[in-house]
Amino acid sequence: MSKKSIFSVGMTWPIDDVTEISFSARISLLDADIVVFNPDISDFLYQYGQENYLGKPCLDDSYSFRLKETLDHWRREIKEAFEAGKTIFIYLDVFQEVYVATGEKKYSGTGRNQKTTRIVGLTNNLKAIPADLSPVSTSGSAMKLSKTGSVLAGYWQDFGKHSNYNVILNGDIKLPTIVTKSGDKPVGCILRGKSGGNLVILPFFSFHLPEEYTAVSDEPDENLVWTDEAFKAGKRLMAHFVEIDKSFKESFDRTPVPHWAHDQAYISSKEKEINGQLLVVENRLEELAHEKENLLTKLNEAGYLRGLLYEKGPALEGAIIEALKIIGFAATNYKDSESEFDVVFESNEGRLLGEAEGKDNKPINIDKLRQLEMNIHEDFAREEVSSMAKGVLFGNAHRLLELSARGDYFTEKCMTAAKRSGYALVRTPDLFFVAKYLLETPDVEYAVKCRQSIIETSGGVVSFPQVACDESKENISET
Repeated sequence: MSKKSIFSVGMTWPIDDVTEISFSARISLLDADIVVFNPDISDFLYQYGQENYLGKPCLDDSYSFRLKETLDHWRREIKEAFEAGKTIFIYLDVFQEVYVATGEKKYSGTGRNQKTTRIVGLTNNLKAIPADLSPVSTSGSAMKLSKTGSVLAGYWQDFGKHSNYNVILNGDIKLPTIVTKSGDKPVGCILRGKSGGNLVILPFFSFHLPEEYTAVSDEPDENLVWTDEAFKAGKRLMAHFVEIDKSFKESFDRTPVPHWAHDQAYISSKEKEINGQLLVVENRLEELAHEKENLLTKLNEAGYLRGLLYEKGPALEGAIIEALKIIGFAATNYKDSESEFDVVFESNEGRLLGEAEGKDNKPINIDKLRQLEMNIHEDFAREEVSSMAKGVLFGNAHRLLELSARGDYFTEKCMTAAKRSGYALVRTPDLFFVAKYLLETPDVEYAVKCRQSIIETSGGVVSFPQVACDESKENISET
């Protein structure tokens, strides 16, 4: 059996010779000889803070964009691999429907009573497949090979008993290969291309399902591991895929177009017409790609403020400066040949100097407060500075945890030292919500109160004023 390059997207196997690819990855399938594909979008459906709409998951704008981009990527990659003569085996996992943002919004009311309605549309995981399958969600395990499914006979004998169907195919299925035992409804099929490519649509199979293929490990973590039987079955499965691919190739022996046959003298008017249409589409795609690139840049800039929730180092400092500017401070970092300060900021209410610290899984300790004190004296020693700046320590403790799971942001020693020196302590997630509100709702009075809160807090954590209650929460509506 000749060596084949096999890519597996969205599935794990007890096989060493398979390149496993995450469903959310951006990988070309043209490097593979054979592709195994599972359109499982579970990673997108179980996100923190996810909403439901009409009984189905409803993704926020960010995850909606990522999911649609991922589905489009795989649909394009599968289509290109298919047209390049590849064989793609597609397992039909559970039919997953989800509402995604369309990018459109409707507004009603004015001011703080303004209501925003987010327009959503329904999509599903099988949108990643470039074929009209018209799936109907259902489930079962009683199946049989159809008269046109003989090419799968060996595979089905080995793995049919461990397979189950999650959808019935109602599209224009010309080569049904696997059907329900009662009613002969197609649950698997083969789509063959003019260039020799093949989409082999199969009922779902996973090595995690048969009990004899997994066992509990002897390690303390007690994770499941593959059994010897699973490794043997894995080799048989890959052998079946290779043989099925080989049979397709033997039945389709088409000579690649030689270079001289591309001469204009041999190109028909119909080909020229289609080539012209393709050129127009390519130009449009180039324009759209440029537009997309600009929007992605703007999206990245617009999301910079969220670094207050999870960043550390220079990225956290940059987000703090951005937030302080939104609040109404003139803020920047400072660096010369002798001194370097994370942030220096001032307004009519006063001048301040801040240090920023992010910790992965612990509170901010006294070390950073010592650094802040040294910086304040170093800043005051500069000729152009006439008064000592107020010290502010910005802390992003337990930064990799969800906000609700975080503990204290500052150690007891840090709190005691801040009280002695009169420094203000700011939890950067608190600063995020203040800046986010002011970014979306210009409120001069509230901004003044926020600046005063930082300046007037002496020896404790800054408590920002509460936002006035409003009814601006987004609603959801379907297209």
